Amino acid sequence: MFGALGDVMGLMRQMKQVKEKMEQLKAEAVNRVFEADAGAGAVVARANGAGELLGIKLRPDVVQSSDVEMLEDLIRAAVNAAIRKGSEAMQQEMMQATAGVNLGALGNMLKQS
Repeated sequence: MFGALGDVMGLMRQMKQVKEKMEQLKAEAVNRVFEADAGAGAVVARANGAGELLGIKLRPDVVQSSDVEMLEDLIRAAVNAAIRKGSEAMQQEMMQATAGVNLGALGNMLKQS
């Protein structure tokens, strides 16, 4: 009986630590910058780990082109890629933050119920 209670208390401590780590990662996400390009560097987008677009750089020859639709496609592709890179990196860090949590005690308790 008390063994299960101890397991729950340990799990609760671990979950608190995970929550604190995740909050820290979210706070730091705005300072992480991810960059991606499209069209072999014709368009470069920078975004932070919070999914905010920080900036776009356009190669001058692309701006002088009369193909507006192509430029729009390149911008969209670069922005999406930069945001995706940030999102994937943040998800990976969140997974690492929860990697040490032992949910076995919770599973054992549920089986006993």
